[in-house]
Amino acid sequence: MTTRSLTGLLAKRGESAPEARCTPGERLFQIAFGAVQWPWLLRSLYGGTQAQKTALLARLGLEADSLPHLGSWKADTYLLHRIVDIIEAERPGNVVELGSGATSLVIAKALAMHGEGALHSYDGHAPFVSAMADWLAEHDLAAAFHHAPLTTRDVRWPGLWYALTDVPGSIDLLVIDGPPWAVHPFARGMAERLFPLIAPGGTVLLDDAARPGERYVARRWKTAWPDFDFHYEGAGTKGLLVGTRRG
Repeated sequence: MTTRSLTGLLAKRGESAPEARCTPGERLFQIAFGAVQWPWLLRSLYGGTQAQKTALLARLGLEADSLPHLGSWKADTYLLHRIVDIIEAERPGNVVELGSGATSLVIAKALAMHGEGALHSYDGHAPFVSAMADWLAEHDLAAAFHHAPLTTRDVRWPGLWYALTDVPGSIDLLVIDGPPWAVHPFARGMAERLFPLIAPGGTVLLDDAARPGERYVARRWKTAWPDFDFHYEGAGTKGLLVGTRRG
């Protein structure tokens, strides 16, 4: 949930119904876990070098002010370059992202340049969803943006997850950059609910994979989903987990 504007240090949790809010126990765990993973959270605030950002914009044919602010919870340049790599190579038909923002602009532009794929983007803040559509329109780009409040629970994972609607029946690329860790350090684990929709040869990207919470999620996924090959890429500042469905 990041735009071209500056982002605050405290991540917004997104709308949720009172009966679906995190429990006191989950909140206590979040605070305790934050005390452990604060070094990784600080690294999450770094967005990459100016040279890396300039190279990304040139690669996509975007103007210099198209992504004026990276860092502070936004995607870093490593993730954005890797997204373009995959879209160039795989030409995905349906891209789904959890957590709209800088990735949305990059995905939409890369899809326009390489094939005829569609982006379906979900975020927990309704006003932000509308702003994202306007932002992309300034660049003659479009995507299907959906408001997905954090109201979903899963017995296999703590915390809350997006209430998704109109999800494509087949997904070629899934980009997981939400919910924010402040919802719960393990909340992104619930993204596995979409794994049955990943097409053979399709790709899953989990951002912030260097953080302890995401490392725990990755370990569970590797055990629970043997038809996916997962590997970790540590070249960026935040870490990236890449999964490919076999077959």
